[in-house]
Amino acid sequence: MTDPIVRDSNGSQLNEGDSVTLIKDLKVKGTSDTIKRGTLVKNIRLTGNPGEIECNTKQVKGLVLKTEFLKKA
Repeated sequence: MTDPIVRDSNGSQLNEGDSVTLIKDLKVKGTSDTIKRGTLVKNIRLTGNPGEIECNTKQVKGLVLKTEFLKKA
């Protein structure tokens, strides 16, 4: 069984350990935090869903982000 190809908002393929940049301010559910546009997120992890990645930021650990709000750094 092949793994699904995960792509960012520009269509670039994302791989385990890549760095991505947010293209939109995102509110984090369950907290009052907002992650600002332009934030660099390093060392992403792929999930089984091609539309999502897992990552850690300075504010929030164990965050799941949709790939439509990311671009490869």
